[in-house]
Amino acid sequence: MSFLDRVKACHGFRPEEFRSFIVAGRQVGWVLPGFADALRAHPNIFSIEEDAVRLSDRLTGFDARTRAVQQVLEELVRNKVLRKLRREAYPVGTGWGSEPLLTVDRAVVPLFGIEAYGIHVNGIVRAKDGLKLWVGRRAKDKATAPGKLDHLIAGGHPHGISLADNLVKEAKEEANIPEALARKAVPVGAVSYRLRNEEGLRNDVLFNYDLEVPEDFTPENTDGEVEEFFLWPVERVMQALRDSDAFKFNVALVIVDFLIRHGFIRPDDPDYEALVHGRVRGWGEG
Repeated sequence: MSFLDRVKACHGFRPEEFRSFIVAGRQVGWVLPGFADALRAHPNIFSIEEDAVRLSDRLTGFDARTRAVQQVLEELVRNKVLRKLRREAYPVGTGWGSEPLLTVDRAVVPLFGIEAYGIHVNGIVRAKDGLKLWVGRRAKDKATAPGKLDHLIAGGHPHGISLADNLVKEAKEEANIPEALARKAVPVGAVSYRLRNEEGLRNDVLFNYDLEVPEDFTPENTDGEVEEFFLWPVERVMQALRDSDAFKFNVALVIVDFLIRHGFIRPDDPDYEALVHGRVRGWGEG
């Protein structure tokens, strides 16, 4: 295996397999035909066309759209079309910084193929014997990627909270990092990808941070979502990333970005150009 294999695993999108999801005349996502068929039972809310799923234009305003879609989702859960909702609101818009047109429950974000956001924090220790990274193992009862390796801090970005405050919240929950230390995290860029899965489309943008922590700091999970933490030399992280599928798929993409930025993957690597371009969605599509 190779670093490029990890990058390729994050990209897999064919627009012809989906229908555009349209709200207020603007495309905000992608819906598979199967989920579109499930929405046909709600013609007052959704209009199903050959190449599009449209939220009714009669629903004007953020609150009206949000309430109407939530009512549909609740009924889909009652009818066992959906398993359950997560009670966490994600914004639906035309891109980062745009005014949200509504929110939907986090559980259905891939079903609607909307652009979703997250934060990933590389926990760095500058030790005498070299650079090290904190790695967490996800709890075995996690709904997504149980038991996979993860970042020191990583989480989705819901509606109604700033990136900085969300980072502080996740840092406390996942690793018991004091706020004063968490706020020293440095924003270093973003990665993005579009990947079809069994639900629909992962259409994600991950905002990346580097956080240097003291050598004597030891993370402690407080929300039950992380089983254990390891402090690994970067070289061991690279080996695990390259030679196994131990890391959660999108964590691998963020670590590749880290390795490029810090010079561990160098320009003389034959895959360097592909790795650089593969950090953003659109790569490998078509």
